[in-house]
Amino acid sequence: MALARKPQPSHRAARHRRNALKTLLCTAVAAIGLAAGPVHADDWPSKPIKVIVPYTPGGSTDIVTRIVMEKLGPRLKQTIIVENRPGANSSVGASVAAKADPDGYTFLSILPAYIINFHLYKLAYKPEDLTPVAQMADLPLFLFVSQDLPVNSVAELVEYARKHPDKLTYASSGNGSSAHLTGADFALRNKITMTHVAYKGSAPILTDLLGGRVSMVFDPILVPMQYVKQNRLKALGFTGRQRWPTEPSIPTMEEAGMPGFVTGSWAGLMAPANTPKPIIERMAREISEIVREPDVRQKFLDAGFLPASGPTAEFAELMRQDSARYAEIIGQARISVD
Repeated sequence: MALARKPQPSHRAARHRRNALKTLLCTAVAAIGLAAGPVHADDWPSKPIKVIVPYTPGGSTDIVTRIVMEKLGPRLKQTIIVENRPGANSSVGASVAAKADPDGYTFLSILPAYIINFHLYKLAYKPEDLTPVAQMADLPLFLFVSQDLPVNSVAELVEYARKHPDKLTYASSGNGSSAHLTGADFALRNKITMTHVAYKGSAPILTDLLGGRVSMVFDPILVPMQYVKQNRLKALGFTGRQRWPTEPSIPTMEEAGMPGFVTGSWAGLMAPANTPKPIIERMAREISEIVREPDVRQKFLDAGFLPASGPTAEFAELMRQDSARYAEIIGQARISVD
């Protein structure tokens, strides 16, 4: 898909979009309390559970999901099948989950792309078709740049972009991904112009970044950092509030001169709407306990994630806030897809 610039939306259109997103999360929160019949947590599960990952194997969502589900299966005394259903910026897998029976045997792992898609695409499912269960992890992002780029700090990168308008390119794993909108936000805040390049997955991004065919990317730490240590890439900043524990030499974006630039991705679990409330509560409780286990926390840190836990309502609120934030970026950057 190609990105296109479109006229600034009218106040009426912007208001309509904001109202639609309010409906999205308000409906999701309300759906948490709905129950499809007299199902109780004690009666469940009596057969294998399927968790759909709407991305290819080996990516951030897949890794987080498999770490958690490996622990969850024994707790529930049931087999959990992780099924990869990639495509269309996660909407293929989300569509499958949205149409599944709300019986507690189908779930969906998501990244922020799930909520971003409602701003950009006409989808085969509605926001109210799925309901939040729990957040599993935070996925903070690093700013990686090509070794060939003659910059060694965020300030130098911004200065270079201003001196060379439209020369910089920034990669993401797809139109509407959190990496895409983080790059767009970076350009907006610094009043620079860059060209977005959408890829189908992380592997080709890394290949082109190493080859100097794309300038930069906001990405989790897992794979690119090994090339930073080999002096084949540069890491200029980190989007978290505090420096990453294993890479303390890399400044946060705020420390690098961008106040308020604290962002990142996350991974969470959704269920078909009307999934019984006792099941939602049981899943949220088990996940919260799992991600606090020391060995899980270490696996997450090794992969570049931070454990995240809390009640379902907190995850729904996170989704609501991020929907509003991403909607603002999309509007200001005049991003559309066709």
